[in-house]
Amino acid sequence: MSRRQLRFAVTVAAVGALALTGCASAGGSTEPAADGGVTGKVTMWMYPVIKDEAKSKEFWAEVEKKFEKAQPGVELTIELQPFAKRDEQISAALAANSGPDLALVTPDMAATYLNVGGVLPVDDAIDAPDAFYPSTIEAGTFDGETYGVPIFQNIATNVVNTRVFEDAGIEVPDTWDEVLEAAPELAEKGIAVMDYAGTTEQTLNLSFYPFLWQAGGTVFTEEGDDIAFDSKAGVSALQFLVDLKDMGGLPADAATASIAIDGSPWAAGTVGIHTNGLPAEVEPLRAAVGGEGVEVALPFEGKERVAFGNPGLIALTSINKSENREAAYEVLRYLGGEEFQGELAAASGNFSARTDVPAPGEGADYETLQAALEYANPGEPNPAARQVMAALAPYIQAALRDELTPEEALSKAADEARAILDRN
Repeated sequence: MSRRQLRFAVTVAAVGALALTGCASAGGSTEPAADGGVTGKVTMWMYPVIKDEAKSKEFWAEVEKKFEKAQPGVELTIELQPFAKRDEQISAALAANSGPDLALVTPDMAATYLNVGGVLPVDDAIDAPDAFYPSTIEAGTFDGETYGVPIFQNIATNVVNTRVFEDAGIEVPDTWDEVLEAAPELAEKGIAVMDYAGTTEQTLNLSFYPFLWQAGGTVFTEEGDDIAFDSKAGVSALQFLVDLKDMGGLPADAATASIAIDGSPWAAGTVGIHTNGLPAEVEPLRAAVGGEGVEVALPFEGKERVAFGNPGLIALTSINKSENREAAYEVLRYLGGEEFQGELAAASGNFSARTDVPAPGEGADYETLQAALEYANPGEPNPAARQVMAALAPYIQAALRDELTPEEALSKAADEARAILDRN
């Protein structure tokens, strides 16, 4: 089979339709090849999970090459796309019935597309579901069927400036009670026990939601048809943050703070624990305080010990035709395999979705990050998840500014969120 260079497709969303690089399934066939193998053409949209553009292009070109060597009857085209407006791009492609057979999505995107018939089950392409971390499979499973093969996962957990606690003669807190106990003593020294990124531009998956989950709460009910964050658990989580703020346990700007490291209280040495830190942030956080005394820790334990850790899912779109289905399944099987996931982990720095693939690095940081995967919550996929998040975030801010009590803030937010669910 002739080789093609990996194509960088530049797609522009327009009202009603998209002009795309080509319809993925056109001309595809899964009639057995002469040797009995599957044949067909499969297009996949991939996004910058490998941040270095040149390395990303090289890596995915090699994936095409290796896959086609293993499956010579299938022609795989991987088109690299920007993260900007990814949801709008894929949605427009589905509406126009033109675009990729496969696409990298988040669990909430999979839920949204399922709601409009935009994705298809992939259970037949997952040969060994027990090889994956359960949360990565569950994240894309709806009504008993799986709508995405997990190819990597991330984890957000605590990063500790140990010198802050050593200088104060305090043990690094591991539970909510220990955080509340340490906060006043550190505040006397002008140090916040932990930070909090309260800007409404920050996803609540990396700010409020982990505390909600640690309190035993959820954003939605189990059925997904009602709001649950205004429960006693939700109020407890927000009250925890407000109490910390009132005793000096959060930086003064926590209600509006961004996720930037440069110029932050952490960089000034006035924060003990950076909460919800991603693996890629560990070294910059370490460098910001002089390169020593920074350790990764497990997430806090409230009623439960929970961290946010979302998988990247390869979804099979409704654009894929039945006559080209087996070719798409073969690509999904390859991407779900141990060898590929090990290669992607090494290249991207993300953790594999599989339990039999080692961490993408060595040392204490990676050991703790991998241990934290046990506590990963992939978020709560729901077609209205992002709209609900946007409605809730300003009310979290209002409570941290003492403009509303936690009960008032969550009650008002829940009213807006329920209206969103009703409209959906």
